[in-house]
Amino acid sequence: MSGDSAHDDGTRGDTFAVGIHLTDAEFRFVVRVPSAIDSDWSDPEAFQSLVERLVWERLDRAAVLEAIDRTASVGDTVSLGTITLEPDGTVVDASLRDPSAE
Repeated sequence: MSGDSAHDDGTRGDTFAVGIHLTDAEFRFVVRVPSAIDSDWSDPEAFQSLVERLVWERLDRAAVLEAIDRTASVGDTVSLGTITLEPDGTVVDASLRDPSAE
């Protein structure tokens, strides 16, 4: 990949689908990684943490988790939408939904 994170189709960044998975014991923030990803994403834990931080900067974490707790069941994964990032952390696009607003 080139240094500007542009793909062959002209798009910038990589799009990650994000959600909350409910288990018996906890809420788990999940990131779905695309099969074709920029080679500059070299540390999976670092980009998962980055994605999570950027999502919670855009959504009210407490309100989202309370809404999920009221409406979802153990084993469900509630989609929060997608966020498109460049490896340097630049947000190219975000299409996030706040289930507490529904």
